[in-house]
Amino acid sequence: MRKKIPPVPQMRGVQDLLSVHNDDVQPHNEVAIDKIKVNSKQPRRWFDPDKMAQLVESVREYGILEPLLVRPLDNGEYELIAGERRLRAAKEVKLTEVPIVIKELSDKQALSVSILENLQREDLNPVEEVEAILELLAIYLDVSTEEVKSILNVAANAKKRNIELTEHVSRQLSLIESTLTSIGKFNAESFRTSRLPLLNLPQDVLLALRQGKLEYTKARIISRVKDDSQRAELLDKVISEDFSLTQIKELIEKLDNQKSSSQKEVAPNKVFSQRCIDISKLFKETKVLSDVKKRKKLDKLLSDIENLLSE
Repeated sequence: MRKKIPPVPQMRGVQDLLSVHNDDVQPHNEVAIDKIKVNSKQPRRWFDPDKMAQLVESVREYGILEPLLVRPLDNGEYELIAGERRLRAAKEVKLTEVPIVIKELSDKQALSVSILENLQREDLNPVEEVEAILELLAIYLDVSTEEVKSILNVAANAKKRNIELTEHVSRQLSLIESTLTSIGKFNAESFRTSRLPLLNLPQDVLLALRQGKLEYTKARIISRVKDDSQRAELLDKVISEDFSLTQIKELIEKLDNQKSSSQKEVAPNKVFSQRCIDISKLFKETKVLSDVKKRKKLDKLLSDIENLLSE
């Protein structure tokens, strides 16, 4: 039986998520903060310290203005679906209760709602965006994130070679396209070529990008520096002094020139070393030493070499 592909919801925020099945949503109420548990698969991994500090002050003065979205657990506790920043801020100011909205959701629905809410953040950085989109596609397709990448690559290769996709891959690609359309930023090919490569950046560059210290365009240029120590030094300088793209390119060009000069200096040494090795081999094979005149001449040349090297 052909597996039915679920429709992709056109959603703009948590309120839209709540309105999908209004009969499943319970009214706002207050609940003890220690009864709310954060899912270990929560998509958000990094929080801007400055913005968190601002939110903490706001919660300290006004309280939690927008309820947290949760789903009920069997033990009388709740799992957080959306609003982790607000929950953290509430704990910071020692609130004992917070307002919540309860919605019945399956594991996959809960994770997809969390991801969609995460994708709508204003401060979302490109790395988090790529990871969130991959997770969302994996949920909708019921496959792993690695399989999502594989589907995108298979589709791209088939198009390049003018090969027809199998019906199964074609339906998967269709769902990917419709999901990306609902997000409103990419199509399958632009996501594959302009965003997936981000996940292959060096770890130090990836961390700076994830923490919002670096723009995507700068990160891609810095990642071209393969030497770890040079890249780390360049990365620190770019972040601390807020270098422009032009300045970064100039610095990388200087590094390339220095590397080229160094290689030119090393090259003659390699040539001389090889010549010495070759001459040593000739000594073992030559009959020159049996000729007195030639031996004296060779002895003088060796003496000259020894004197030169000892200077």
